Amino acid sequence: MTRREIREQIFKVLFRMEFYPGEELKEQMKYPEEDAKALDADAIYIRDKIQAVVEKVPEIDEMVNAVAKGWKTTRMGKVDLALIRLAVYEMKFDDAIPTGVAINEAVELAKVYGTDDSFSFVNGILAKIA
Repeated sequence: MTRREIREQIFKVLFRMEFYPGEELKEQMKYPEEDAKALDADAIYIRDKIQAVVEKVPEIDEMVNAVAKGWKTTRMGKVDLALIRLAVYEMKFDDAIPTGVAINEAVELAKVYGTDDSFSFVNGILAKIA
């Protein structure tokens, strides 16, 4: 899998977690492997990254709420929120991914999965956090 495909799988699980209680997260984490037929190394990376992002969600949401004027995380669209959380994690906690790459990838996924305005909203929030 390419890094973009891996990131897309991580995003999909982060999106799903908004609709399922925490105890069902393990069940949701099986889907990227099945959907993408991920190789073992990719599946491990996906699982580990999802867990890492989930552990940092409270801290990430604080950062987002601090810069999102009039748009607290509880009010954001779930697609936008999942993409922002993933990108903020990559920008602030994953040294292997440059900030520009994290922002660009989130914007590109927002163009595919979000509304017509999602990409600019995601870009604006991430630019303020960067």
